[in-house]
Amino acid sequence: MPDLFSPIQLGAIAAPNRILMAPLTRGRADRDAVPTPIMADYYAQRAGAGLIISEATGISRQGLGWPFAPGLWTDAQVAAWRPVTEALHAAGGRIVAQLWHMGRQVHSSVTGEQPVSASATISPGHVHTYEGRQPYEQARALDLDELPGILDSYARATENALAAGFDGVQIHAANGYLIDQFLRDGSNHRTDRYGGSVENRIRLLDEVTQRVVAIAGADRTGVRLSPNGESQGVDDSAPEAVFVPAARRLSELGIAFLELREPGPDGTFGRSDAPKLSPAIRKVFDGPLVVNSDFFTRDAAQAALDSGVADAVSFGRAFLANPDLPVRLRSGAPLNEGNVKTWYSQGPEGYIDYPALAEQEAA
Repeated sequence: MPDLFSPIQLGAIAAPNRILMAPLTRGRADRDAVPTPIMADYYAQRAGAGLIISEATGISRQGLGWPFAPGLWTDAQVAAWRPVTEALHAAGGRIVAQLWHMGRQVHSSVTGEQPVSASATISPGHVHTYEGRQPYEQARALDLDELPGILDSYARATENALAAGFDGVQIHAANGYLIDQFLRDGSNHRTDRYGGSVENRIRLLDEVTQRVVAIAGADRTGVRLSPNGESQGVDDSAPEAVFVPAARRLSELGIAFLELREPGPDGTFGRSDAPKLSPAIRKVFDGPLVVNSDFFTRDAAQAALDSGVADAVSFGRAFLANPDLPVRLRSGAPLNEGNVKTWYSQGPEGYIDYPALAEQEAA
């Protein structure tokens, strides 16, 4: 049975350990979604992860509504990402770009247009904007003739990610964003070939993955799903009936890895009483399966591997304050406490100033 520190092959990417860094939005780009120099320091500090999945990165202005999040649709963004990937590689790390279209989870004050989704729906609660928290806006349903453009945006972002030096990409199809809005019947009320049946609701995920695979190769393409329970107002009446066939199709496409975000009833950043679907997905997905959500200790992560369900574990918040997390997990050293107030702020505080264990021991 492998342990957390055993190497694993994730498609074409040879990961030296099974401690992956989950995608973590940090808000350190500029208003044009261009990465800033301190992002190179941030990622290089965390090069000890088996693989880093980048913060969610917009494929288009339409799809990126989070203030100060980065993008991959302009030449300036590509050029600014290159020093980040170069610094990470120089430190011995590996990184894939997570490709993001937020769908209805954006606000027109950020994107300059009405949100789009599978159907004309609205998210509950409030959205983060440059002007503070604002109520979500009514989304409009994407027309059939607009969907080829969405696919083109994913294709262009994939090309740009490779040009920027990323080792591959991950398609963000989780957490209530655009592809997830198509997958689940709580947000997809369409009556055309993208709605209704499970086969139809999986279609956009299938088509996006095929376009990305055609450019990056299946061995450099990952996907993230969140199959159990509601996420940002998006839910399904029979999730197993949707996500097991979706995982089976991704297995047929031969993707490098599948990551599942599955919060439990005691989660600290999202909770769900719905049963985890990773055991059922394990039966139909033949590639490496990565589990995520509320992993903070070596024992909990190792138990996920020992169960036979997971091949690797992606840690999120633990990596925020612990750039050398794999070292700390191996030695049993205590973890730094993170500062929630600086999760999404700009500048170096709470971003690149957390000490590594060696620094603390030398002090």
